[in-house]
Amino acid sequence: MTYSVQNLTLVADCDVLLALAAKEKADLDFKRLSDERLREKFAESSIAIDAELQGVIAELAAVETVLATLPEGQVREDTKDRKTRLEFRKFTLENRRETSGTVALLGKEMDIERTNGEIAEVDGFIAAIDARKTAIISQPPN
Repeated sequence: MTYSVQNLTLVADCDVLLALAAKEKADLDFKRLSDERLREKFAESSIAIDAELQGVIAELAAVETVLATLPEGQVREDTKDRKTRLEFRKFTLENRRETSGTVALLGKEMDIERTNGEIAEVDGFIAAIDARKTAIISQPPN
């Protein structure tokens, strides 16, 4: 973006803006670091969650197949209970996948890229202010 730095006439104004931009950049750097650590955590957990979810889905399919062939009785009731527990486990794993698995990983990667863009914009702002400050310093006094 083009900033209207030509309106700046005092070095002190440039210094104030540079200090504000430096603080903003430090905050963004910290946010990026935090997000990168979360991304690493989500990357590790997403693999485990996805693997466990696939196992539960396979086991649930097997239990459903067995359940369809069982006659009424205690074994059928036990199998129904097992199916209910597996369905609940599947539900909880799908929720975990959203909060700390693949879905969360992709969301965090998007956050990191957005932060990188903001950092680049702040860097451009700092460069523009630095250039204007240099121009003000090098101007001969009136």
